[in-house]
Amino acid sequence: MIKKSVAILAMASLVLASCKKENAALRIDDATAKKAELAHAESGKLPLAKFETLDHDFGTITAGEKVNYTYKFTNEGTADLLISDAKASCGCTVPSYTKEPVKPGATGEVQVVFDSSGKSGAVQKTVTLTLNTEKGTETLNFKANIENKGIGTNPMTVGGAPAAH
Repeated sequence: MIKKSVAILAMASLVLASCKKENAALRIDDATAKKAELAHAESGKLPLAKFETLDHDFGTITAGEKVNYTYKFTNEGTADLLISDAKASCGCTVPSYTKEPVKPGATGEVQVVFDSSGKSGAVQKTVTLTLNTEKGTETLNFKANIENKGIGTNPMTVGGAPAAH
């Protein structure tokens, strides 16, 4: 009977000890509670990128020409806006963008340089941005009509007439 009592007492001690450990693990210190409270208070704050335009038409350009366009945006949200990445749909397009956080009400930009070398006819390209907005991404679009001038032309003539020397 004493052995049973000792065994029951030992089991009860283990159960109580494990309950105390679990309660200790669930306790949150004041600093952690304040951080959670602040995060919760700011959880409703989000940046919002409002672009002047998402589309650009370079019009007719000459093959081999490098053209660029700057897409401008305003952060119309309530938290800092940050662009973390910009991926072009092809290697002929190089995007660059505002790297520092854009405060609410402030503006930023994404510059796109398109190299038309080796291209002809109508082209459409995209740049996909990764942002810390609720949507998470934004797609910028541009198009151009690329003409191959210079093939079969004589540089010594202009508009069919001999060029002035």
